[in-house]
Amino acid sequence: MEAVNLLSSNRYTEKQIGYLFISVLVNSNSELIRLINNAIKNDLASRNPTFMGLALHCIANVGSREMAEAFAGEIPKILVAGDTMDSVKQSAALCLLRLYRTSPDLVPMGDWTSRVVHLLNDQHLGVVTAATSLISTLAQKNPEEFKTSVSLAVSRLSRIVTSASTDLQDYTYYFVPAPWLSVKLLRLLQCYPPPDPAVRGRLTECLETILNKAQEPPKSKKVQHSNAKNAVLFEAISLIIHHDSEPNLLVRACNQLGQFLQHRETNLRYLALESMCTLASSEFSHEAVKTHIETVINALKTERDVSVRQRAVDLLYAMCDRSNAQQIVAEMLSYLETADYSIREEIVLKVAILAEKYAVDYTWYVDTILNLIRIAGDYVSEEVWYRVIQIVINRDDVQGYAAKTVFEALQAPACHENLVKVGGYILGEFGNLIAGDPRSSPLIQFDLLHSKFHLCSVPTRALLLSTYIKFVNLFPEVKTTIQDVLRSDSQLKNADVELQQRAVEYLRLSTVASTDILATVLEEMPPFPERESSILAKLKKKKGPSTVTDLEETKRERSADVNGGPEPAPASTSAASTPSPSADLLGLGATPPAPAAPPPSSGGLLVDVFSDSASSVAPLAPGSEDNFARFVCKNNGVLFENQLLQIGLKSEFRQNLGRMFIFYGNKTSTQFLNFTPTLICADDLQSNILGTTWASDTDRQTKPVDPTVDGGAQVQQVVNIECVSDFTEAPVLNIQFRYGGTFQNVSVKLPITLNKFFQPTEMASQDFFQRWKQLSNPQQEVQNIFKAKHPMDTEITKAKIIGFGSALLEEVDPNPANFVGAGIIHTRTTQIGCLLRLEPNLQAQMYRLTLRTSKDTVSQRLCELLSEQF
Repeated sequence: MEAVNLLSSNRYTEKQIGYLFISVLVNSNSELIRLINNAIKNDLASRNPTFMGLALHCIANVGSREMAEAFAGEIPKILVAGDTMDSVKQSAALCLLRLYRTSPDLVPMGDWTSRVVHLLNDQHLGVVTAATSLISTLAQKNPEEFKTSVSLAVSRLSRIVTSASTDLQDYTYYFVPAPWLSVKLLRLLQCYPPPDPAVRGRLTECLETILNKAQEPPKSKKVQHSNAKNAVLFEAISLIIHHDSEPNLLVRACNQLGQFLQHRETNLRYLALESMCTLASSEFSHEAVKTHIETVINALKTERDVSVRQRAVDLLYAMCDRSNAQQIVAEMLSYLETADYSIREEIVLKVAILAEKYAVDYTWYVDTILNLIRIAGDYVSEEVWYRVIQIVINRDDVQGYAAKTVFEALQAPACHENLVKVGGYILGEFGNLIAGDPRSSPLIQFDLLHSKFHLCSVPTRALLLSTYIKFVNLFPEVKTTIQDVLRSDSQLKNADVELQQRAVEYLRLSTVASTDILATVLEEMPPFPERESSILAKLKKKKGPSTVTDLEETKRERSADVNGGPEPAPASTSAASTPSPSADLLGLGATPPAPAAPPPSSGGLLVDVFSDSASSVAPLAPGSEDNFARFVCKNNGVLFENQLLQIGLKSEFRQNLGRMFIFYGNKTSTQFLNFTPTLICADDLQSNILGTTWASDTDRQTKPVDPTVDGGAQVQQVVNIECVSDFTEAPVLNIQFRYGGTFQNVSVKLPITLNKFFQPTEMASQDFFQRWKQLSNPQQEVQNIFKAKHPMDTEITKAKIIGFGSALLEEVDPNPANFVGAGIIHTRTTQIGCLLRLEPNLQAQMYRLTLRTSKDTVSQRLCELLSEQF
């Protein structure tokens, strides 16, 4: 309170202490906040620049939502007022930036935006610097509002770059004129595409001047001089790369970075490698980057810092093409033997991708991958050896060579388990291609594989058992040897159920099946369908899609002889690891979903969605009703799918509460922008299912799903549901986003139905019929006689009744062909008992469904929902 009193003092020192105390110690939830806000308002209105500065600093330091609500409308007026002093303008710009970062929804865009842009022309460089920071942040979310800033930024940048270090004395840092302002202006220009020709010419001159200055001898030996000069240079190169339209500048930037590759300063080497990775993906500068291959390979071998070595690996991967693939792959393999453990898996993935992508001769590809497994077997993920098998199966010309090479590799006394997997699979399929040679006869092949059997994990042993049964088909002469192995106690009585089952079934198959049946069951695997490489998908998952671009993809040149294919999880392996529910649900091979919750709304309920967006909500997507009906008796699965988007659901309900996980999967390789899911409930529905709200983490502000969904990625959202009273309609989920410049709008019904709040109830026959008679009022019973839409299968019918939520009561109905169920619907205030009886008539292919509950609307709704299922 003492500090608040000091705010009303007219003495600077007292006011300063008051503001300082409040900035540091007052909690934003303090009950004094209203008094503080009043004092700040008075100081902002006083037009005393010193007091205004103190008030603005306090707002920026506290930066709470309450302060944003109170002052976000005032500060822009101060910022653009003609009589505001420069120091106050600086503070106002930075204060507004702080409020926008904490509460962007409270900072209104308006007439002031065009006037803020003109601050880039201000005489005072401090004001220009603060305004540039503000505009850069605002332009990322509202590019249209601030696009006039491009020409002003170029003109201001041009004046700084061409000025001598003595011209801007207060803003010259170690002989570099206004370096931090230059960096900010260059960053602002990266929010926009290349400008129109008149402005572009001037910008090109600026960038050329910056590149020229980098070549000049340093004006000072101090590190601050080179830091400032290089900060501007690297930001200029980032802008050149971002525009990717000036071949001359791109090549010059590449040559400049090439000089830094051998610089004694570690940070410069790191930044040069990182920037060159991006340059390598431009068709204009790819060849220029390739000229530095020897320097990069040398960096890989001699560099002391692991992070710089990692960037060197990234750059070699980015600069690889047909002309240098074999050299780069060989260098990466030799580096792999001594590489840091932290980056081995990534190098393995990159070697596997490059070997496949640029393999002109597939024998080289097989040799490379087997070498990879030998050198770094522990870091070879399943995707890599799956991929080898896909390619060998899809290419007839390499199968014999692969069998011969893998047979030779297995003869090493110590083999990595991944090599045993590849060997088992390939010899099981193509061992016959080398069986003619006495050195690799069927028995020798079998003995070689079986000698590794006891050293392997369960999934690999399971794969080897599948190889043995394939040998029974390929080589009848080893049949008895293999049957003896399968018959041994260690297999038939194995503690692992998978191995035991395989041994029992394979032994039986080899004993009772004729040779024709064996040949049919165990025939060679068919080619895998072409699809994105599973290892490329894994690398994107590790690094993020934007970092795995390469020149050929950028040019959209798909090389014709690159094999594609799904992850086969080879037919003979057991499913060793269970995928996470979300990955299993969507099968996109995407990143695990990041928990995210959606936009905040009044009172936490999404009733107000009709206010602005009703006009832009799409009609229900085709097939939405059918999908909705499928979810009445199940909780998990894919709710909607088109060529761009897949929506998966995973739900759980307990009594009157439910939680639904919604997974949005981007099926394309392009980002979705402005991705906005909205939940729409009609007013009467909203009052009945209270709390169809997006869930947020406890004690954390509700956050929207990230508006950008990367290609191949998947994000998750959670909906909390509470059944207040019985209801008939379902909420609608509307998703809007931009894909490739076009606006997409999808609406689907969310399967929240009354039966989800069922609690099954077990009852004896006597209790059931006693309760049935009690519910004998005409309005309590609803009956429907309808024709069967699906085959009348007893087991499927039972599963649907259980999936519907009620208990299935066996031996209750005198007629054993009838189905009887019982349960209780839970709402917030009441529990409604429900009994159902389903009588099938097989001759007429008809059903009679009877429902009795204590509430007529519940009987009616449950009858409608269940009738649709049969």
